[in-house]
Amino acid sequence: MASFSFSKPTATTTSLGFGFGFGSATGLGLNSIQQQQLQGSDNLTNLATCVSVPVIFGDERDALIAKWNQIQAFWGRGKGYCSQSNTVTFTPENPFCRFKAVGYSCMPLSSNEDGLVSFIFNKKVDEISHYQTQIIDTLSKLLGNKTTLSVCVDAVKPLPDDKTELIFYIMERQTTGISRRFTASDVYNFLHTPNILSQLTQQLLVHQIVPKVGLSNEQLNNYLENAPSGIDPFLWQQAKLDNPEPDSLIPVPMVGFKELHQRIKHQAQQTHLHQTRLKVICDDLTELQVKHANMQAKSEQYKRKHRQLSHQILKAMVKQEVGRKMGYAIQADEEQLRVNLEAVHTELNAPTQFKVDLNLCCKTYVRKQL
Repeated sequence: MASFSFSKPTATTTSLGFGFGFGSATGLGLNSIQQQQLQGSDNLTNLATCVSVPVIFGDERDALIAKWNQIQAFWGRGKGYCSQSNTVTFTPENPFCRFKAVGYSCMPLSSNEDGLVSFIFNKKVDEISHYQTQIIDTLSKLLGNKTTLSVCVDAVKPLPDDKTELIFYIMERQTTGISRRFTASDVYNFLHTPNILSQLTQQLLVHQIVPKVGLSNEQLNNYLENAPSGIDPFLWQQAKLDNPEPDSLIPVPMVGFKELHQRIKHQAQQTHLHQTRLKVICDDLTELQVKHANMQAKSEQYKRKHRQLSHQILKAMVKQEVGRKMGYAIQADEEQLRVNLEAVHTELNAPTQFKVDLNLCCKTYVRKQL
């Protein structure tokens, strides 16, 4: 079992996976880049010869083969002949392929300091959630079972094709009380050492390890300035101009039906997650509305009870006041109150006042009840 220690991280550059996420790839040297450029130039020359003027038979059959090569190049599949000894394999990345488009994906917001790393499993989310504790224990053993290190799960997300993404980070809590996260690049480099990677593959059945790191400004500008392989520069430039949210979205190429199908599955997965979340919110709102209605009913009940208790208290206060004033002469303010009450009573009992209307309402109500 290897002990967990971080050495100085190797230089890495982040490159965009043309599917739907960001991956990490080691940087290429200048010689390697030059070799790739020369090889790409030769391939482009052979490709142009194959679809325009192949030289195989030296007669009219070469024109027919050129048309067949053009169909294969437009489709992005097959093998074409430039000459009797030189062939070209057509892929969707060739510049003549017609099944290409440019879409937009969200740029990741997490940084290297957040330390987020994800495991991709070829298992359903229910299985991963069930064995989440076992996964954490296995990772802790690979880290050397150090008490100062802890594996914290940030999220478990379902992916298309019954795959699951488990996002985690490693926290170090020192004896002094200070805690810090290891960077995503350090954790990724450690997990990608041959012995650790083999144990992750065999014990946890990890299919892929991806550091959740966004692009730096320099990397983002370099990516946007150079059109991807097989994408017309004018199409790429137009995609950058049509970007609805340049601060949060990034253009990504979709080459071939496989890429398009993969994107559709991811969008369907996200739509399902959004619908599930909306259903949970609707259920919560319905429950809150029921609770609100119950609270209103209880509030009305308590108001009625409060009025009843107020009347009972008022009657008790009247009886107490009558008992206290018994044997005393009527005071001037009490006499004035008696006069005012008699005036109100006389006004209510007047033939043309409220009592007549009240008797009429009572008769109408009784007649309707019958």
